[in-house]
Amino acid sequence: MFNKILIANRGEIALRIIKTLKRMGIGSVAAYSEPDRHLRFVQEADESVPLGGERASESYLLQEKILNAAKKTSADGIHPGYGFLSENAAFAQAVIDSQLKFIGPTPKTISAMGDKGKALEIMSSAGMPTLPRFSVENKTEAQCLQHAESMGYPVLVKAQFGGGGIGMGLVGDAKRLISSISKVQDAAKRNFGKGDVYVEKFLKNAKHIEFQVAGDKNGQIRCLGARECSVQRRHQKIIEETPSPLQIRDPMALHEIQEQILKVLATIGYGNVGTVEMLACEGQFYFLEMNTRLQVEHRITEMVTGHDIVEIQMRIADGQTLDEILGSEKSENFDGGHAIEFRICAEDPVSFLPSPGTIEKYEEPQGDGILVDSGFRAGDVITPYYDSLIAKLVIHGPNRSVALARAYEALTRFHIEGINHNIPFHLNVLSQEQFLSGEYDTKFVESLGGLTK
Repeated sequence: MFNKILIANRGEIALRIIKTLKRMGIGSVAAYSEPDRHLRFVQEADESVPLGGERASESYLLQEKILNAAKKTSADGIHPGYGFLSENAAFAQAVIDSQLKFIGPTPKTISAMGDKGKALEIMSSAGMPTLPRFSVENKTEAQCLQHAESMGYPVLVKAQFGGGGIGMGLVGDAKRLISSISKVQDAAKRNFGKGDVYVEKFLKNAKHIEFQVAGDKNGQIRCLGARECSVQRRHQKIIEETPSPLQIRDPMALHEIQEQILKVLATIGYGNVGTVEMLACEGQFYFLEMNTRLQVEHRITEMVTGHDIVEIQMRIADGQTLDEILGSEKSENFDGGHAIEFRICAEDPVSFLPSPGTIEKYEEPQGDGILVDSGFRAGDVITPYYDSLIAKLVIHGPNRSVALARAYEALTRFHIEGINHNIPFHLNVLSQEQFLSGEYDTKFVESLGGLTK
């Protein structure tokens, strides 16, 4: 097993990874930008290395700085977390070329599945239903308009690399298509270092369902269950739960598509942890993308399965098999209750606009079935340079009803002052019958009306 791992990330996810490394007896190195020098992940890592700069483009996205930090501290490997360089195949290869372990899939796999365009081609050729789409690359404005018109509006403009809904644009007519493409390209370059973009048909009244998977060196693929992520603002997930209400109503509802996913991933030899994202609409599933990395919402899967997904990543990277890690029992019917995650963000609860500033008061709820992952505390500054995520409030219960009740109580006891935050939004969601019944879809937040205006 590894002696020391450098974490090429920041905030709550860096701290989350540090916790598992400490439990496993593995040293941790935090690499940090100038605004992050006082954050918890820097202080709680065994070692820390400054990257300098304020923005991601000056720090967390600079491969050479990350690699030099790993060499300087004699790290054995690099864990990329999520976002930044986590799905950058060139970075993964550079890590390997530096005689370090990349805690994630191989560069070849990232190139195939982390590139949304290639992933769509692979899944489509394997018989997986996909939505109509086209790549913007090498197309004129007129050609883009023509393709979008043939698909029919509305359409989504999406970054081909990266994720988290960053830069995604919903376009309802031809007037906004070209400007939206330009906007998404700029956001993709800033956040992921690549500006490749594609346009995809947008489905109304669909549910966003994702499957947590893991693969080992022997080509074995296992699924650790599915999550529902249909509560979204700005095309970014804000509440996730597992199992999906679809599974609660019909335990076999996702079985067929899950089996199909596992077969496809086995044929390409997928290794390490990943998530396959689908849209479900009127009984039909459509492949959206695959995230070849850890997900923000991985904690709810850990709650119901009892498996530490960061540890699974580490052990797969160390060459262990899934039978050694998870046991030889292949059942994927986990009966570990119900878990829900609420992303607590520094943003206006009505407009969802970011709210940078100093946290004057910070009190986390505690109690049965409550877990909080946060990289902040009172006195810390939320800068405008990064994602607005303050914390993840993860709630677990023996069933959905208990989890929802615990969630409401926990949110009322989560106190943050000095900045705007979205806890009032979450409390409002928990008062909506559409959410409580599980009959919500990706248009749910928009249906709330005043909260999004």
